[in-house]
Amino acid sequence: EMKNGRIPHGFLPVQSGVGNIANAVLGSMWNNKDIRRFDVYTEVIQDAVLSMMREGKISFASGCSLTVSNEQLHQLYNDLDFFKNKMVLRPSEISNNPGIVRRLGVIGINTAIEVDIFGNVNSTHVMGNNMMNGIGGSGDFTRNSYISIFVTPSVAKNGDISCIVPKVSHTDHTEHSVKVIVSEYGVADLRGKGTYQRAREIIEKCAHPDYRPMLHEYITLQENGHTPQSLYGCYAFHKAFLETGSMKNTDMSQYKK
Repeated sequence: EMKNGRIPHGFLPVQSGVGNIANAVLGSMWNNKDIRRFDVYTEVIQDAVLSMMREGKISFASGCSLTVSNEQLHQLYNDLDFFKNKMVLRPSEISNNPGIVRRLGVIGINTAIEVDIFGNVNSTHVMGNNMMNGIGGSGDFTRNSYISIFVTPSVAKNGDISCIVPKVSHTDHTEHSVKVIVSEYGVADLRGKGTYQRAREIIEKCAHPDYRPMLHEYITLQENGHTPQSLYGCYAFHKAFLETGSMKNTDMSQYKK
């Protein structure tokens, strides 16, 4: 985006979700020499932000709360004179305000439990029923960020669960708000793409190679309509996992008309 002139060289404020993956993404930005020193405008300030401040990669952070390890909290108190002019905590009415997020041109980066091939995101529930975490303010930033990005590993449970599925088992963020999906295999840019284009982009760029043939087969199940969604087979991955313990055992052929 920077090379194509869609992000200024001075960069844009970054919002980051909570957790190990979000910390890892910030760590990658820390090590990227092309990304200059930047500000953070987020809901929750976490460990990586404080570390990057000490190293001079982040100049200022705005949030509404701190979620840091005991070690980082201890260092924060010890270095309070250093941090006091580099950080501010605001009410969530300000930190998550849609108008402010839009005007600042925030780059929103959040984590997903699963993503479907059309760009809908489940960020809270495992297998549709069991809540892993709350949605927090991710919806505020996803709907209003200049670029809304979701990051996810391609698989979970040693490969028995694909994080890229035909249809998410719970929807927190719709395809209309999600702009970019990232996994360890690549980046799927969904902007300006139709349903078939998004599906192929996500499958080829983000899905694990073990699951790509099944996902490609899925989009052939529904021959007519604007969206290749099969009401018979959309939860085939989840059904296979519940019945056999692995989504790899999905047989898409049984859902063909």
